[in-house]
Amino acid sequence: MLGNGVQVAIKQLKSGSGQGDREFQAEVEIISRVHHKHLVSLVGYCIADEQRILVYEFVPNKSLKFHLHGSGSPTIDWSTRVKVALGSAKGLAYLHEDCYPKIIHRDIKSDNILLDLNYEAKIADFGLAKIFPDDKTHIEVSQLMGTFGYLDPDCFWTCKFTNKSDVFSFGVVLLELITGRQAIVRTQSSGVYSLVEWARPLMEAHNYHLLVDSRLQSNYNVNEMTRVVDCAAACVRPSSRSRPSMSKIVRFLEGHLSLDDLNEGITVSHA
Repeated sequence: MLGNGVQVAIKQLKSGSGQGDREFQAEVEIISRVHHKHLVSLVGYCIADEQRILVYEFVPNKSLKFHLHGSGSPTIDWSTRVKVALGSAKGLAYLHEDCYPKIIHRDIKSDNILLDLNYEAKIADFGLAKIFPDDKTHIEVSQLMGTFGYLDPDCFWTCKFTNKSDVFSFGVVLLELITGRQAIVRTQSSGVYSLVEWARPLMEAHNYHLLVDSRLQSNYNVNEMTRVVDCAAACVRPSSRSRPSMSKIVRFLEGHLSLDDLNEGITVSHA
């Protein structure tokens, strides 16, 4: 609690962490530039001797991951899931297209989407974020970082990140919202596989009813569900160039853009 009565969240860097120090600098540099309803805001920071502390606005309702996958957490209804999807999309669209210079988050996942008491989504954790100058087509990194299950498959081969890498990760979050499953699925029979690998054939065959979280018990709007599934399918295409921009995703989720315009002429299987 600050002296003025404002509640804040404190993130403290482990002492002697070289990687952590770089992430701290990235967060201070990047998050101090951005101001948006759907991004966690930086209140301040402290550098004193070995101490590195970030002071964030407090987001009281935990993470999307907790609400979808937490032990004993109540099932969030479909309308709330759509609200979270749209809010997260707007935050990412701002980073990619409306702030200058543009920013790639590089670690979009359900654990980094926080919820306030009204279930408004706020994107958090900018430790891996990179500034994306207008004269660049990609950002090349020497070491692949991010979270397994959300990482753009293009990055595995090239170590090159673009804004479409965030789009892929956002697509995985959409699949979590649709299915209630985690990004990495572990079963005794099939071992470990990604949610995208499991969901892609069902999306391509338009077997949407097999995707939906059984905990919703058919309490969802079918047209909305179809729209979100179509959006997820476009986001997780293997080729980054064939994925839509975040601004198009926002308009599509709002119902202001057709599926043909979202797909930009790319043929969609109706097997």
